[in-house]
Amino acid sequence: MPTYTVTNSNFNLSSKQQKNLAEGITKVHNVVTGANTYFAQVIFNKTKKNNHFMGGKKVKEPSLFLLGQIRAGRSKEVKDKLIADLKDVLVKNSKLDETQVWVYINDLPPSQMIEYGAVLPESGKEKEWFASLPGKLKKKLSAIES
Repeated sequence: MPTYTVTNSNFNLSSKQQKNLAEGITKVHNVVTGANTYFAQVIFNKTKKNNHFMGGKKVKEPSLFLLGQIRAGRSKEVKDKLIADLKDVLVKNSKLDETQVWVYINDLPPSQMIEYGAVLPESGKEKEWFASLPGKLKKKLSAIES
């Protein structure tokens, strides 16, 4: 459901930092939105050297970007808390200054998303969606849920 892509530029993230970021992003999404943790996936990318520009000029300082694609239907207050808490997770685990951290959230209609082979439910309809899944998939998702 949410797919969070973390891109680091001009610095490296250790395996431990990636693990901590993935856990933190997943927890924030779960706590703030109420969505099950098995929906949250976090993907890491790193820009190649000299491939980051701003204002047409090469960026040399470290930067960390988070692009989250989430289901539409959440209030402004929920999304405001989500981006603020996600920023805090990035700052804490990267040791960067908050001025070096960027967070973007895109809303996608659930009817235009398929995960685990099924069209996703509207926000708040996760239990009904889960109940309609095949038993084997329910078992798999239950094992992922933290």
